[in-house]
Amino acid sequence: MTETLRRQASEPVELREAASGAVPTASSRRAARLWGAALLVVVVASVVAASWTAGPLLRPEGFSLVGNFLGAALRPATDVAFLQLIASAAVTTVAYAVLGTVLSLVLGLVGGVLSSEVWWLAGRHERARRRGAAGWAMVRGVLVLPRAIHEVIWGLIFLSVLGLTPLVAVLAIGIPFGAVTAKVFAELLDETPRRAYTAALASGTPRLTALLYTLMPAAWSDLLSYGFYRFECAIRSAAILGLIGAGGLGFQLALSLQTLNYPEVWTALYALILLSAATDLWSSAVRRRRASGAGASDRVIGGSLVAGAVLVVGALWWVQLDLAVLVAGDTWQLVLQILEDAWPPGLGGATVLGLLQAALITVAMSVLAIVIAFAGASALAFPGAAGTALSPGRWLVVLVTRGFLIVLRALPPPVWALLFLFVMAPGVLPGAMALGVYTLGVLGRLMTESVENLDRRPQEAMRAHGVPRPTVFCYAVVPAAAPRFVAFGLYRWEVTIRETVVVGVVGAGGLGLVLNQQLAAFDYSAAVTTLGVIVLLTAMVDATSAGVRRSLR
Repeated sequence: MTETLRRQASEPVELREAASGAVPTASSRRAARLWGAALLVVVVASVVAASWTAGPLLRPEGFSLVGNFLGAALRPATDVAFLQLIASAAVTTVAYAVLGTVLSLVLGLVGGVLSSEVWWLAGRHERARRRGAAGWAMVRGVLVLPRAIHEVIWGLIFLSVLGLTPLVAVLAIGIPFGAVTAKVFAELLDETPRRAYTAALASGTPRLTALLYTLMPAAWSDLLSYGFYRFECAIRSAAILGLIGAGGLGFQLALSLQTLNYPEVWTALYALILLSAATDLWSSAVRRRRASGAGASDRVIGGSLVAGAVLVVGALWWVQLDLAVLVAGDTWQLVLQILEDAWPPGLGGATVLGLLQAALITVAMSVLAIVIAFAGASALAFPGAAGTALSPGRWLVVLVTRGFLIVLRALPPPVWALLFLFVMAPGVLPGAMALGVYTLGVLGRLMTESVENLDRRPQEAMRAHGVPRPTVFCYAVVPAAAPRFVAFGLYRWEVTIRETVVVGVVGAGGLGLVLNQQLAAFDYSAAVTTLGVIVLLTAMVDATSAGVRRSLR
């Protein structure tokens, strides 16, 4: 039981929060039924929206293209020149991910302290607490905007200002990830016992000093674990940003897709899969060691810290960041010009009805995607979970399942969207399928680890009394795992609503497509309006998800 609690404590805070209270009580059953009925209506409406197209839903001629694409998996491009190009692009992708993660951790540390309750409220008198509450709310509000805007949108914005420079990818990853990390770190500080902190404040110790010496050490190891989790996410984000021109594996993948050179596409995809698998294994190893109570002196954790430092230095040398562009007069002149063009917000060539329709398409796309992902991940979580004393056959099932999940989440959503667009008419369904398959890979991993973390004592007790394994699975495993599955599914829905922008950029529809067209036309006034709709939509989905989670407690 202690080991289970330790492993659960090593999960990122946002995931722990999502799954912590998912046990329905009698007082919340009515609210849960109401939320369930509302979500069912939304799912049905989304299915209806996805099935409506101006022409045939399927394009039979596209199946031959998909066959050609899949057939090329057995004959990837292996000429030396292209392999060297892919290797260089892979290093660039890792460099972007490393530097973006470092920036997000720096921003997360500062933003986490400034957005925590202990910084503004703890140890203050009543009048100071009122002023502190206003400051806390202001900082929290400021961090909502960068967190709600997807890194692809940040990438498109920075491309407009900075041009094709490595700084685009680093900033596009670091800013939204930094805002998310700040939220997580603030929650870590607020959850840490405060007795030593308040005692230090009462003795006259400056607030920052007290925080550094009492709360920070207790929260630091969790932030380190979360940093590795964010690095794993940054690898995928760096690849996605490459698809919009930021460089790296995604850029080479986009070039090969444009020329329909499928052998080259598969070489790039294999490199991305291997990179994702290596990052996944490294991140999992660190989290397992952290869960066992190991510290910086541990070989895995200590070696990872050294490797991380080497990666940062190597990444800086590889990409040769030119920070001077941030203070250049031309850059700020362009920023001021864009701000002038963007304000006041307008509609441009769009209409209110058109934005509303795009917003509904975006919601329908996210709902169908999470339904697809939840169903698939729930089915794969149990065969993918590793237990104790597994037979060779069972280990093979675990490895195949986990490898399959890695492939699903390693391929960027735009690649999945292009594949589905080969055989489907443009609209909600190909975007939903693309996001659903990708999210299945991510959600499958979360659910698999959740099954591994279950308390096994009820299962062992039933088996000791001779209860058949299928019965044990139905009455001891599934009921224990289901609440966490639902909570993780709701958490990923919050993320998926933002990721609809990614598939929208490649033409799958929704607000992402509208925003991409507006930025391409330099219609910044209309783009600000569309961004506002995206942020509002994200807030509504977050509130809905939070309401459902509360009803399950």
